[in-house]
Amino acid sequence: MLAKKLSASEVTDPALYFNRRNFIRAGILAASAVATGAVYRRLNPAGGGEVNTPLIQGVTVPAPATDPSGFRAADRQTSLQDITHYNNFYEFSTDKASVAPLAANFNTTGWRVSVEGLVKMPRVFELDDLLKLSPPEERIYRMRCVEGWSMVIPWVGYSLSKLLDAVEPLEEAKYVAFETLLDPKRMPEQSAGVLQWPYVEGLRLDEARHPLTLLATGLYGRALPPQDGAPIRLVVPWKYGFKGIKSIVKISLVASQPRTTWNSEAPREYGFYANVNPHVDHPRWSQATEQRIGEFGRRPTLMFNGYEEQVGHLYAGMDLRTNF
Repeated sequence: MLAKKLSASEVTDPALYFNRRNFIRAGILAASAVATGAVYRRLNPAGGGEVNTPLIQGVTVPAPATDPSGFRAADRQTSLQDITHYNNFYEFSTDKASVAPLAANFNTTGWRVSVEGLVKMPRVFELDDLLKLSPPEERIYRMRCVEGWSMVIPWVGYSLSKLLDAVEPLEEAKYVAFETLLDPKRMPEQSAGVLQWPYVEGLRLDEARHPLTLLATGLYGRALPPQDGAPIRLVVPWKYGFKGIKSIVKISLVASQPRTTWNSEAPREYGFYANVNPHVDHPRWSQATEQRIGEFGRRPTLMFNGYEEQVGHLYAGMDLRTNF
């Protein structure tokens, strides 16, 4: 049988595919995608099956990034259509195909980002001020979602370290915490109980300062669309996609590991570090392979998403099965 090239609309998340019978029995809950995190875990118990789809012959493991910094991956870029119409952004919808139309009229006029906490120069940045901090660059990054699908996205932005330098973190600062806009009128799914809002994320300070960690304000040479996290979002290419918090309004420098949304919601399934690791499976599926949107079959998942040379030293001596 001939393999078929999959588009974003045809890719079924492993959690849904390998627990289809549970979702059929769930009836109306399945129709609403995922009503709450608790319901999602109840319908998809741990040990429910692993992804073991064989690799299609001819699918090659991507080469390392074409430059030593890792800023420009050699892989073929995902289409603009897929990048902007297959989105995880629960503030608008739990259905990936519905995010773009629901976010179409999202207004970012007057956007501000507060940078505070353990810094010498706390400041509320207007969006224009943020855009002036550093000349924007194009970064072509591999992006890997915890559900098993991946893309290659040409982001536009600059290293988060540029913003951190502007506010001068204090010596006590060890972590960086991020927060998304909380506005149920503009983000309708925040009125539902899918997650505890606002969405929050965090990085260790050395991770945040790494040159690959990007504050993105655009993609494919244009302004960042609402469904992809407008007007400013985080991109950490060696981590699973849920670490890339969108529509940021607050960044805080803190001394202790901050709470993060998915780690709080399901700590056995979503770790604080969330480094892409083919050797550490999600409780409900394997992470050994991934489905690249627009490709045939599945491909092997790379350690740190192919950025091991650039970031592996950050985790020297750590047990990455425990610190997942």
